[in-house]
Amino acid sequence: MGTIRSSIDNGFREGVLFMVLAMLILPAIDAIAKGLSDTISAGEVAWVRHFLQTIFLLPFVVRYGFAVEGPIWIHISRGVLMAVVTIVFFAALVVMPLANAIAIVFISPLIFTLLGAFFLGEPIGWRRISAIMAGFFGALLLIQPSYNDFGAISLLPACAALGFAFYMLLTRKLARGGKVYNAISMQFYAGLFGAIFLTGALAVGALIEVHFLAVALPDQFEWSLLALLAIIATIGHILIVLAASRLGAAQIAPFQYLEIVSATTLGFIFFGDFPDQFAWIGILIIISSGLYVYYRESRFSG
Repeated sequence: MGTIRSSIDNGFREGVLFMVLAMLILPAIDAIAKGLSDTISAGEVAWVRHFLQTIFLLPFVVRYGFAVEGPIWIHISRGVLMAVVTIVFFAALVVMPLANAIAIVFISPLIFTLLGAFFLGEPIGWRRISAIMAGFFGALLLIQPSYNDFGAISLLPACAALGFAFYMLLTRKLARGGKVYNAISMQFYAGLFGAIFLTGALAVGALIEVHFLAVALPDQFEWSLLALLAIIATIGHILIVLAASRLGAAQIAPFQYLEIVSATTLGFIFFGDFPDQFAWIGILIIISSGLYVYYRESRFSG
């Protein structure tokens, strides 16, 4: 019995570590995309990100096999969802500050937790709900611009949040065992199907001249940034898959809020966006909610 409990505790701690690392590095993707937005469209950045992810992971998939675990429609859906989420969010970053856009996306953990309870039957007690709601409230303090500031564009991060919640739901459904090659295989197919979808989207965008689906030839420096973006995205989402194989939806949700730490730091360094006192209060609440869930689950998991 003690061995089983120890295994559960270790799995939870590993899941938390993977999730925290992912949330700390993933905002770099958005910072790079925002920096490229003057010359490279959101659709093209999204296509390069998915295409390079597929290329990066191909040798590993060849080494371990091309087996598709789970229904193929889930893999296709994950790829298309991530492609759409990437385009929508990158399009918002063209005009919105990084921290503000990511703060709006923080409705995603709440949606994800509710979806996990509804579709996967995962329990959510009042303590978890309280911690998640506290983190959500902290995120609201970070949403400084209103609809009047950015108009309809401010709704794009909310749409991205909904799409990412469903992506996480499908990721949780597929993730089993926490094996590295499973995570790599899942991300390979997400990148592959996402790239296929985006190829069609860019073709259509070129025909009807949609600006956020425009295609331009990057220069050498832009290619290096795009490659870095793809590397970070690939590693970050593999970490998310590994976390999802060890944690339930309600356990994962509060740690997604940690993404704001990197987002505010990168936003200040590269774009001069510095959070005000209410934003810092929100960040403190967000971090506290994640730490509380970690403390409680590490004591009472199982």
